[in-house]
Amino acid sequence: MQLDDLVAAIGPSRVVNAAPLGIRDLAYDSRSAGADSLFFCVPGALQDGHDLAAVAIAAGAVALVVERVLDVEVTQLVVPSVRAAMPVAATTFFGNPSRELEVVAITGTNGKTTTAFLLDSILQAAGRRPALLTNIERRVGGVRRSTGLNTPESIDLQRLFREMVSAGDRSCAMEATSIAAEKGRLVGTHFAVLVFTNLTQDHLDFHGTMERYFAAKRSLFAQAERAVVNVGDEWGRRLAAELPDARTFTPDDQLDGIGLRLRGAFNRANALGAIWAARELGIDEAAIRAGIEALPGVPGRFETVEAGQAFTVIVDYAHTPDSLDNVLRAARELGGQMTVVFGAGGDRDREKRPLMGRIAGERAHRAIVTTDNPRTEDPAAIAAEVAHGTLEVILDRRAAIEAALAGARPGDVVVIAGKGADTHMEIDGELVPFDDRDVVRELLS
Repeated sequence: MQLDDLVAAIGPSRVVNAAPLGIRDLAYDSRSAGADSLFFCVPGALQDGHDLAAVAIAAGAVALVVERVLDVEVTQLVVPSVRAAMPVAATTFFGNPSRELEVVAITGTNGKTTTAFLLDSILQAAGRRPALLTNIERRVGGVRRSTGLNTPESIDLQRLFREMVSAGDRSCAMEATSIAAEKGRLVGTHFAVLVFTNLTQDHLDFHGTMERYFAAKRSLFAQAERAVVNVGDEWGRRLAAELPDARTFTPDDQLDGIGLRLRGAFNRANALGAIWAARELGIDEAAIRAGIEALPGVPGRFETVEAGQAFTVIVDYAHTPDSLDNVLRAARELGGQMTVVFGAGGDRDREKRPLMGRIAGERAHRAIVTTDNPRTEDPAAIAAEVAHGTLEVILDRRAAIEAALAGARPGDVVVIAGKGADTHMEIDGELVPFDDRDVVRELLS
């Protein structure tokens, strides 16, 4: 593609060192810049892409998108916001590929991954050949790939959409996060259907307020052809009032005899979101039923770990007050005494920490606070903000899990919350291997 075509798509910009150039690729990471690429100097919280321009040029970049003119000889497009220009250029460069797919996205605080998996199963049953983009599985053309961000950066996302089309995929079930929305990663993406699951406290470290959090979710619906909204909470009801053509449902609606294999009342809402999204796509009821009934579970989502023990062990991703409450309510229904092992992530919303501690203390017979992705924070300091009353603190996560398992009697339930299918712990900038499910199996073997 000619650089002039991208300049025209991006809109008002000042071109420095103008030259007729052919662009073979786009990059925002200097490590992925290649021959004849256009490099986007994205300012970041930890690193400014402008400082890496020379590295990108050395790797083959022939032009830059910048917010200030740099002392280099290559062509530079000076724009007000590099981040805003990037998705526009990406959509143009890759030929607006989401228009060639049925993209169904799920947005909300909780339930995005499970709803995406349920919808993916329906799309497979309907012969729609779906791709899948979630934080635990990424699949293109029937081939699994390594995962990254829940919602990829715009260049990566548009590239993936183009690869899906090239691989013969006809649809895509994906997660659409509020952070991705606010950062503009999804600009230019066309949603055949967009599903709203719920909105509860999370990500306030990024958004600041629930109003801004809601606004980020709300903004995505301008890109959706059809909307499906769970009106089971105040935010869903507000959204539906602003989208009069939206299909609405409540978590108490019936599944019309469909045999949902996923446990927990909260999964009824996830299933209903997937069902109504499928109906909006015109998928017949037989395929919807077959798809829902074919899914035995979702990795790290109320996942039972079996190692021959006489009690139940459940691993779940619950890391917000609402999701933890839902999981513990569902686990209590299994009977016996319940122990929960959980923590709170570092460098994230601190306001939810005492809320999670209170919920664990109220719902479980025994609650153990431990370490969960402390990042740059002191695990002991995080635990102190979570724990209160009778909650135990065992900072070593493996030791905390071991204590919970050791105290379980036949018929009891142990819930290990926070990480789900994650295979690493983030500590001081390093990813340390740690999978709750593997640890349970090792300890019970």
